[in-house]
Amino acid sequence: MAVAQPDELAAPLDLLLTSASRPFLGRMMPNDTWTRFAANLAKHPGKLANRGGDLAKELGSIAIGKSDRAPARADKRFTDPAWEQNPVLHRTMQAYLAASDTVEQLLADARLDWRDSEKMRFVIDNVLEGLSPSNNPFLSPLGWKALIDTGGLSAVRGARAFARDMLSQPRVPAMVDPDAFAVGESLATTKGAVVLQTRVFELIHYAPQTDKVHEVPLLMVPPVINKFYIMDLAPGRSMIEYFLQQGQQVYAISWRNPQARHREWGFDTYGAAIVEALDAVCKIAGTDRAHIMASCSGGILAAMVAAHLTEIGQGDRIAGLTLAVTVLDQNRAGFASAAMSERAAQAAIRASAKKGYLDGRAMAEVFAWLRPTDLVWRYWVNNYVQGRPPAAFDVLFWNADTTRMAAALHRDMVMMGVHNSLTTPGAVSMLGTPVDLSKVACDAYVIGGIADHISPWQATYRSARLLGSKDNTYVLSTSGHIAALVNPPGNPKASFRTGPVGPERAEDWMASAEKVSGTWWPHYAAWLAERSGDDVDAPQNLGAESFPPLGPAPGTYVLQK
Repeated sequence: MAVAQPDELAAPLDLLLTSASRPFLGRMMPNDTWTRFAANLAKHPGKLANRGGDLAKELGSIAIGKSDRAPARADKRFTDPAWEQNPVLHRTMQAYLAASDTVEQLLADARLDWRDSEKMRFVIDNVLEGLSPSNNPFLSPLGWKALIDTGGLSAVRGARAFARDMLSQPRVPAMVDPDAFAVGESLATTKGAVVLQTRVFELIHYAPQTDKVHEVPLLMVPPVINKFYIMDLAPGRSMIEYFLQQGQQVYAISWRNPQARHREWGFDTYGAAIVEALDAVCKIAGTDRAHIMASCSGGILAAMVAAHLTEIGQGDRIAGLTLAVTVLDQNRAGFASAAMSERAAQAAIRASAKKGYLDGRAMAEVFAWLRPTDLVWRYWVNNYVQGRPPAAFDVLFWNADTTRMAAALHRDMVMMGVHNSLTTPGAVSMLGTPVDLSKVACDAYVIGGIADHISPWQATYRSARLLGSKDNTYVLSTSGHIAALVNPPGNPKASFRTGPVGPERAEDWMASAEKVSGTWWPHYAAWLAERSGDDVDAPQNLGAESFPPLGPAPGTYVLQK
């Protein structure tokens, strides 16, 4: 099984908000899906017998050393030479791989509908990954070598790390040391100032890095269930820094981390916040319009705001709408969509209403088990079996810096997902107006990641087709959910596909799209520049008379726990 790079790992998923209120073991227990899986297999006893017979033959070949079964090239679990050179370990690995392949074939043989298939795959993936001999401390050659190298201290360190992680949420191995980075010191260091603070957000105005800037500014809207600094990681890996270097006037929203007393913050609260930020950006920049770039759950809200402004005759205030890894059409959007049901939704809503919020740590646990190899078991081996601290990585630090979601917003997001409301004009409202995405006429730039396990790229493409924009560009990065965003120039392996949104099927779009080497950042900067008016002198001061600087970036809300 392929192992993702660290910057392709988990990130928040709006569509799994129903599952975050349930413990992991509850999602793994037998249910109606298991019954249908077994029943479908029982309808084909001959095929079931053939699978069992093939496995028995393969296990016999493995036992006598005649099998050539080997892990996939991208499978990094068995790279230690002992898995090849030690006959016991080698046969154990081969037997595990053979059994795993058989289970995968049985899942395909069951011919479940897409919803049951996604649910069953979640269970099977987690069971198979957990049973991998590479995770077993009594078998792992990495564990034995660490034990010898440290004189037994690795076992003590591993036990301590296990106890620490299991005593608090999320109950998964730590992916990064909580002291590995400091926000405002090693992360989120681009120079700027907070020029507006409300109960809901802070607005940051970033200092220009060129003598001339484009007239029309850019407002960046982050997810509502994460800290904003995914857009401003370390120097050289910061989208905000890069856009400033391309002559953009950049502003960013930093959401407040809600508490129980903010339980009533819902769609309208966050929609009004985006409108207020847009107003402030235009007044400071002296323009009547601005670009909006929003990601994930922030993209859902931004699209709804664009529909609201269009409905009240102010759609031209948005010079261009950019949606990154955003799912508006949630039909068949992976396991998250499959896990949704009215019953599960109501249970999740009741749980968050009782507390006043949905805890980000609960969401982090759900996200980890979506990619068990990458987000659980690789750290199980490193932290517990080898007794080593996890490596410092900025994206994983951000990923662990969780936030809460206000109960009302959780309710609104969940119900919208269950009913897939954004695909039906008027099925949901924003600030008192019906949302009809087909009326959004501003130019649009939509970004997906081909390896995105959070927001499947096909779903983001379908989402782009919901917009009424005549000039609607779709970009598909060869990356995952986060790497599709944190994708600075310089990576020789990076590439993307781009083309106008048109064909109904995402696969047809891909067949005709242009493939481009490198990252999409320069392509997007050029797209923005074409729609950003004339070049003007860069402002000498941050903010304006009515929006004076209140403090340096990254502000105070981002530091709230």
